[in-house]
Amino acid sequence: MNSPNRISYPIALALLAVYFAWGGTYLAMKFAVETLPPFLLAGIRFVIAGLLLYLWEAAKGTKKPDKIHWRNATVIGGLMLLGGNSLVVWAEQTISSGIAALIVATVPLWMTLFAWLWQGSAKPNGYVIAGLLLGFLGQILLVNNSLQNSSYHPEQFSGYLILTFAALFWAAGSVYSRQAQLPSSALMSIAIQNLAGGILCLLVGISLGELSQLHIANVSTRSLWSLAYLIFIGSLIGFSAYIWVLKKAEPAIVSTYAYVNPVVAVLLGWAFANEHLTMNDAFAALVILAAVLLITIAPKKKASGLRGHSNSYLLSGLDGDGI
Repeated sequence: MNSPNRISYPIALALLAVYFAWGGTYLAMKFAVETLPPFLLAGIRFVIAGLLLYLWEAAKGTKKPDKIHWRNATVIGGLMLLGGNSLVVWAEQTISSGIAALIVATVPLWMTLFAWLWQGSAKPNGYVIAGLLLGFLGQILLVNNSLQNSSYHPEQFSGYLILTFAALFWAAGSVYSRQAQLPSSALMSIAIQNLAGGILCLLVGISLGELSQLHIANVSTRSLWSLAYLIFIGSLIGFSAYIWVLKKAEPAIVSTYAYVNPVVAVLLGWAFANEHLTMNDAFAALVILAAVLLITIAPKKKASGLRGHSNSYLLSGLDGDGI
């Protein structure tokens, strides 16, 4: 058995996949949503990824999911993919990919609260409380910086608000997924979560009239390549690695990507989308990342009914991509 203080090679590779695959999804979503409607984009991505995984598992002879598995997968997919990821896509119509990633980085803060309030996690200690307050302060600073910017548009405030809800939904889904009854095969579990969440995204997109907004002739090559990245790298590799490592590694280890992904996203946005952070934005970003770090290093305490850690659910992600 591996020492709890050592990271095995499979876990290290899964973490790297999450770091870089999901760090790049923010820019990919930004490019894809330029000519594709947000909810249809998210739905197409997850249905294709889920179908590919399901067919792969079926070909291997993996047992088909039971009704309870589909029910739980629908809850998780609804929270994390419809409520979390697709809202990030929608928000990136007005918000830069780097800023979106930084707001999504607050997910561990919400997960701490949800784990404590809903599932009997140990009462937050001084580290966690300080991290929560610091994280919320950082998000307020980000929004305030935008409001004071001369290029501010009212739609940006809606984007910030939507991103906050996206973080809440993703956090709720992550907490729920830790206790939900799902197929024993990790890939089959991921497949049905993608299928269920993707179908929900498509239904919402259709109900919002996005089919009339989709003009195939006007879809850019950049959007199509970005969609391919989201399907094969973001979903098949990134999301699969996240769900797998969520079950295999200590929460404190998995939660490290909460402050690695935003850095990757900001650098990619700067390099390929001409996005820039002001000094005030950079300060707010450091405040948020410091908050996540504080919660991650918080001393562990035993808690009945859980895995024995006060930060058992500090595993963010909107794809995580992620979110």
